[in-house]
Amino acid sequence: MGFREPDHAELAARDCLWRLVNAYSRACDRRDFVFLRSLYHDDALEEHGDMFTGSPDEYMVWVAGALANWQNSAHYVTNALFEVRGDYAEGEIYKLNYHRTADGAEEIITGSRSLDRFARRDGEWRFLGRCVTLDWAGKRPASREAYESFAAASPHGIPGPADLSYQRLTLFGRHDLPTT
Repeated sequence: MGFREPDHAELAARDCLWRLVNAYSRACDRRDFVFLRSLYHDDALEEHGDMFTGSPDEYMVWVAGALANWQNSAHYVTNALFEVRGDYAEGEIYKLNYHRTADGAEEIITGSRSLDRFARRDGEWRFLGRCVTLDWAGKRPASREAYESFAAASPHGIPGPADLSYQRLTLFGRHDLPTT
């Protein structure tokens, strides 16, 4: 199978989809659930196997509770394959996901994929469906010493509105984040 050169409309669509899947990671890691919800069409379906399946509004409640169990998280998009057909697209999104337990004692690192469906409505691309599949997982003790001493002069990233990104990157906005 070869690849044809995309036209300008397809390139623009792929750029929007790339930004959308990266915005998802930022919204989760900053616990910005207002922003996260804005990335979904109202009739979208989010699927996380036996853990959760439901609407975007139901997902916001579930994911807020799930992420509350972690001191910190970092979701990285590594590969993103998109197929665009007019106002509909699909994507297979490869991700590395880091989670540190609430007590800071352990780290869980996973490799997963999101099997995403997207729709462009009123000129905006949003999620229409997301199905997450886990490819591998690892768990290890966290090194408090490494976390405190490595690049110690750099402020640590934290979930929520106190993260440095909300002070330094004013174009990103706070999306009505709670202050607690």
